[in-house]
Amino acid sequence: MKKKSNKQVLEMLRNMAEGLGQTFAPFCEVVVHDLSNPKNAIYAIENSLSGREVGQSVTELGLARIQDPEFPAVIANYANTFPDGRKVKSTSIGVKDDSGEYVAALCLNVDLTLFQSFQAAISQFTKIDEKEVHEHIEAGGNHSDRIHARIDDFAAARATTSRSLKPADRKQLVQELKKAGLLEVRRGAEIAAAHMGVSRATVYSDAK
Repeated sequence: MKKKSNKQVLEMLRNMAEGLGQTFAPFCEVVVHDLSNPKNAIYAIENSLSGREVGQSVTELGLARIQDPEFPAVIANYANTFPDGRKVKSTSIGVKDDSGEYVAALCLNVDLTLFQSFQAAISQFTKIDEKEVHEHIEAGGNHSDRIHARIDDFAAARATTSRSLKPADRKQLVQELKKAGLLEVRRGAEIAAAHMGVSRATVYSDAK
């Protein structure tokens, strides 16, 4: 009876692994371990980034759970590596039977390689040489920054973006910009219109 119960648990975890694997493909490997069968523990695997296959043996973490029912049920976001050296962020979730013993585990292994490449590329792209040069590309200088900041703060307070404001909200914002004198500065209406993705005519109409 216990064996049948374990089978049901494993099948449920297999379905979960399939769903998670499809959702987070191709960055995340999802593995179901049958801890009642350590030598052939891998019951199911989605997106096999590690190169492992169904029927392979349990990991050190799985052995620790088998040996100690008090082992933590959830270990999240711990550092790991694939056999070829790629860095991985792993999460392991243990599942117990009615007697309190670990019988299965669901493990997620996220390949960090691509994300680290993105991070490095973004860091390189946004790197600025610390030279004593001061220039504002857009006419209006600090006025442009002030107008952008005022619009962005207004939009953020409404959980939206500057280009997704509802007409009524945009009109209220334009009225506030006008009251603050930001539409009277050089190219103020043009700067505001460009940041909100509307025409200058729309800004002038909202300002009335």
